[in-house]
Amino acid sequence: MGMSSPGEGEGTAMSDINVTPMVDVMLVLLIIFLITIPVITATVKVDLPKVANQPTKTKPENITVAIDANGDVFWNMARVPNDQALLDLVKGVAVQDPQPEIHIRGDSQAKFAAVGRTIYLIQRGGVVKVGFITEPDRGFR
Repeated sequence: MGMSSPGEGEGTAMSDINVTPMVDVMLVLLIIFLITIPVITATVKVDLPKVANQPTKTKPENITVAIDANGDVFWNMARVPNDQALLDLVKGVAVQDPQPEIHIRGDSQAKFAAVGRTIYLIQRGGVVKVGFITEPDRGFR
């Protein structure tokens, strides 16, 4: 921290900004961030599922539950009038051995509440195997 430069009077202060301490601090911060980033990104090791689109193996005993854009529920092609009727249908197939799978086909415009209510009723009915039917990603939108 020089107070004066050569050729100036002894009592005048330097008017130039000394950026060297600021550069030193920034370099230290950069080094600290480079060291701590790998520590931050390390998380709990889990084996994530691999993306693979496998065609559905349709068995005659599988049941398709469709939900249209209005929230109406269809059991294999027949409209289900209310939640209790769907619950009765699910309880009827839950006692079969082996238990059939239920495949849910939800319209892309269907409300999540309708799909969630259907999943809840299937769970309450006692069916264990539930899957979702989706369209494969064609790579364009």
